[in-house]
Amino acid sequence: MAKFETLVDIFQSSIKTFPDRELFGTKKNGEWRWSTYLEFGRSVDRFRAGLADLGYVRGDKVAIISNNRIEWAVAAYACFGLGVAFVPMYEAQLAKEWEFIVRDCEAKGLIVATDAIAEKTRGFLESIPSVKHIISLDPKTKADGAVHSFEALLQTGKKAATIRPDRDDLACIIYTSGTTGNPKGVMLSHYNIASNVSAVHDVFPMSSEDRSLSFLPWAHVFGQTCELHALFSMGASMAMCEAVDKILDNLAEVKPTLLFSVPRIFNRIYGAVQKQMSTKPGVIKSMVKVAMAARRKQRDGLELSVGEGLVTMLTDKVVFSKVRARFGGRMRYAFSGGAAISTDVAEFIDGLGITVYEGYGLTETSPIATANWPENRRIGSVGRALPGVRIEISPESEIIVHGPNVMKGYHNRPEENAAVFTADGGFRTGDMGKLEDGFLMITGRIKEQYKLENGKYVVPTPLEEQIKLSPYVANVLVYGDNRPFNIALVVPAFEAVKTWAAENGVDTKDPEKLIANAKVRELFKKEIATYTEKFKGFEDVKDFALVVEDFTTENGMLTPSLKLKRKKVMEVHGAAIDAIYKKKAEAKKPEATASSN
Repeated sequence: MAKFETLVDIFQSSIKTFPDRELFGTKKNGEWRWSTYLEFGRSVDRFRAGLADLGYVRGDKVAIISNNRIEWAVAAYACFGLGVAFVPMYEAQLAKEWEFIVRDCEAKGLIVATDAIAEKTRGFLESIPSVKHIISLDPKTKADGAVHSFEALLQTGKKAATIRPDRDDLACIIYTSGTTGNPKGVMLSHYNIASNVSAVHDVFPMSSEDRSLSFLPWAHVFGQTCELHALFSMGASMAMCEAVDKILDNLAEVKPTLLFSVPRIFNRIYGAVQKQMSTKPGVIKSMVKVAMAARRKQRDGLELSVGEGLVTMLTDKVVFSKVRARFGGRMRYAFSGGAAISTDVAEFIDGLGITVYEGYGLTETSPIATANWPENRRIGSVGRALPGVRIEISPESEIIVHGPNVMKGYHNRPEENAAVFTADGGFRTGDMGKLEDGFLMITGRIKEQYKLENGKYVVPTPLEEQIKLSPYVANVLVYGDNRPFNIALVVPAFEAVKTWAAENGVDTKDPEKLIANAKVRELFKKEIATYTEKFKGFEDVKDFALVVEDFTTENGMLTPSLKLKRKKVMEVHGAAIDAIYKKKAEAKKPEATASSN
């Protein structure tokens, strides 16, 4: 039986069990300040009362546009305690996306992070019939009848009882990123999420002594379930990261024991350390190589020779401990999700003495379906099914998930619900995979794979993830649909490229001239070849185009969860891709003519 059945169970249990433990840390005026579980509980009680005073009742929906902050968590748990469904959105989304989601979910209230967002959404009160209130988290907000102040609601709310929702009651509607078309609202019940948290308790070695640096957005189910709800349920603490570019600084200050991240962050760490190692003397490089090999032997359960043991101990003291110190020196575990992490990166982080646990899931599975955990771990896999979850592989190699974590369905999408659910309630993930000794291996995404002219199927994501390990690559898209071969569209990491260019006598002032330079193109040719050498011959990236503009959420080429919007990238850069194929085809014409004579 699951330890928790609702998110209200989690809230009440943690406030009662860990009242004096530190919960959230925020940095103000250069100093980290921590609030306790009891203080958080009181804020939740007050805001729940404020919402009740405004007339919110069981079955209503409240949407929020905000990055991670304490008030986000207060609002979420206040809603759960009223039986109100919570609908999170990102500050980085476009106003038209906010409007679509608020209208689609029929939100009664909208909570916004700033007065600026309040102004952008004020019109929703007139244009969207369901919306009755806008509540601003901005401390400078002054209530004007249309916009309410979060702080004022905390002060004026009378006592409101917490209701215990039914386990099947709606807890959240989390809208998928929408790589194509409008996002879909994934309806997650209290038990969907609570069962996932309960399963984490069953398999992961975490406790109230643990601490994380929180930078994954709680608007995404990975950050919300695996970090916010799971750590809260264990009495652990979370420091709120100042900004993405402050992650390394904040890690050193906060000294977390856990790190929840997507591969992109691990790739940055890997690239930075690899670059630093390249400047070290040969003897240090040799020691690191031996130590990494020894760590792999230990993972495989093999004994080390005396020499290997000594080198590993010395390398840990001289090299690895200093790298860990950059992360605060206390980190024990790293949890990776959201996309497949490169085996090279996972083994490297693991070799540093930080155990990497990779998992797999989707918004629709609350999110964890499978995970690696102690005594059940295989790097290169996404682990075994969580307790209570069952994984099935269809004849077409599609991964199908069964379990209490599977969503209630998509909001107002009956046709899509019919398409994704099997007759016995399993969820068709759209991902391809295989099971080896109970460990799930992801082999691709059905919608992303394409067929080359020669009939061979290519899954571009693994290629892209490997190419992005290059310190000179910021982003990349691999393409070859119904074409003779693959090509890559590459966004350079310009700071790294400029440093390289200055050292190699290349003018770095104009980005357009820089990416057109023959030496720079040769650099990228070698980098792509190096990082894709393990792939099969037909998967080779035969050519590439360099582009100045990065793929971002602002220009619509990335989703808020940083997934590529391939269709949008192709709309913008399709001409450049076509030009490469045309150039290659024309270059072959003389060869064909000569061979026919």
